[in-house]
Amino acid sequence: MRPYRFNTNGSLASGRQFRTRHLLFPALLVIALPLTYLAALGAAAPLFELRTSITPADVIVVLGGDGPSRAEKGAAIYRSVATANPRVLVSGDGDCNDIASLMADNGVPSGRIEIECLSRNTWENAKFSTPLLTAMGARSAILVTSWFHMRRAIACFKTFNPQIRWEAAPTERRRPLWRVSLDMEGVEAAKEYLKAGWYVLRHRIALY
Repeated sequence: MRPYRFNTNGSLASGRQFRTRHLLFPALLVIALPLTYLAALGAAAPLFELRTSITPADVIVVLGGDGPSRAEKGAAIYRSVATANPRVLVSGDGDCNDIASLMADNGVPSGRIEIECLSRNTWENAKFSTPLLTAMGARSAILVTSWFHMRRAIACFKTFNPQIRWEAAPTERRRPLWRVSLDMEGVEAAKEYLKAGWYVLRHRIALY
């Protein structure tokens, strides 16, 4: 027996009314999700990007994860402060050796590069880099990572190394927002909302 369907006022609903009503929510969801995603990406830069002036420093710390762009940025920063003869520390499991090689190919003397290849996340980047920075006698450092990752990353490094003067040199977003939204850069930028929230709760970092 075919079940009867009723409107909210108690009247009998037609099959067309029933289908329209039940298709409306999925249709709105299909429209709302991309708009929410784009809005989140639009707000990501002012929320998560951190950029400071760059002055000569003892160490340049380059984080793994987005190897080519971070290696390029790290090498450019090295060239800009080369007169200070800084050390370079590459931190991150997975692509630490690749980043070191790319930086060497871009003019950074390989003898100035040290690698830390055990860390699997940003908290471990900071934690495992700390004894190496101490051994280098670092009093100032420039941190290089992706634009959407910088605020959380530098907060972690300041937590472990508050005695070091930190400067921020994020990679650039060189493409329109709609193009960023179509690849992994957009996905990772959107995920930063969850990661930043988790780090504030879990590690009590200050995102300032």
